Amino acid sequence: MVIDLRSDTVTKPTRGMLEAMFSAKVGDDVFNEDPTVIALEEKMAKMFGAEAGLFCSSGTMANQIAIKIHTKPGDEIICDSLSHIYNYEGGGAALNSGVSVKLMNGNLGRFSACDVENAINPDDVHYPVTKMVAIENTCNKGGGSIWDWKEIEKISLLCKEKNFRFHLDGARIFNALEKLPKGKNKVASSFGKIFSSVSVCLSKGLGAPVGSVLLGDKNFIYQARRVRKVFGGGMRQAGYLAAAGIYALDNNIERLKEDHYRAKQLEKKIKNLPFVKSVFPVGTNIVIFELTETYKAEDFISNLFKKNIKVIMMGPQKVRMVTHLDFTDEMLESVLEVLGEMQERIKI
Repeated sequence: MVIDLRSDTVTKPTRGMLEAMFSAKVGDDVFNEDPTVIALEEKMAKMFGAEAGLFCSSGTMANQIAIKIHTKPGDEIICDSLSHIYNYEGGGAALNSGVSVKLMNGNLGRFSACDVENAINPDDVHYPVTKMVAIENTCNKGGGSIWDWKEIEKISLLCKEKNFRFHLDGARIFNALEKLPKGKNKVASSFGKIFSSVSVCLSKGLGAPVGSVLLGDKNFIYQARRVRKVFGGGMRQAGYLAAAGIYALDNNIERLKEDHYRAKQLEKKIKNLPFVKSVFPVGTNIVIFELTETYKAEDFISNLFKKNIKVIMMGPQKVRMVTHLDFTDEMLESVLEVLGEMQERIKI
């Protein structure tokens, strides 16, 4: 049995999801004639209080489309130094849109409205024009950290006052929503008013094989459809993939709490390992921890791999584990057992 904790992108479609994909009604989505894609886009838009949606092949593509529309070359984006659009999208903001980035050094990927206000460039020819603010919820490199809703509202008000665009990279937004108290659906349906655009990934915690949906008003999505085509993202009978997304929305949201529970069990064990220096607070399904200098991360990862457990590095001496749909209680017990064996064997 191989236990893959490298990411929640490693999941495979369930039997029910495959059946939904096989039975999907499809058409040519570039002609806007795929009924299942249209159904997914409308479902997501309604869920998040947006006017329209666009099915994209990945979260990176959705984010990059948003940046392209919201900015012009020479503008500047405010985001955190841990954000996905800065670290993991191949320099796309610069390559695709010709914009620069003002980095915030926030708390596990989160910053405040006050931070944003202080980062706005003056109206001076020496500086790029501040045009857009982007946040990531949950923040991957922040250990699955969740943004405070009230702070999001404050940033939104500031963006509207300054005529900035406000984008949400919601790659794991359902993980964040699951942790909110009752009334979370009301919060989700408010996104259309809070953000200029939202990207929502279906291929992480929800377990679909491919795809993200970009949300915004009708004019934004009209432009997004054109940019998606230019980026090479026009898909034809994409309804087979969209059907997996619809199934995921209908069946895999509530079960995210299971991923969060298993991540907390890993956190408890890892905190007590003598060769672990620190552990990021585990808010959702991501566990990031730093090893002591006497136990190299490469060796730790290699030793786990010998036990058929896959994890990934997240920087010098930092390791990440991500729980997901295909990580079971049985697998959790196996990982905890292996970590216990390592604890006994390795004296640091």
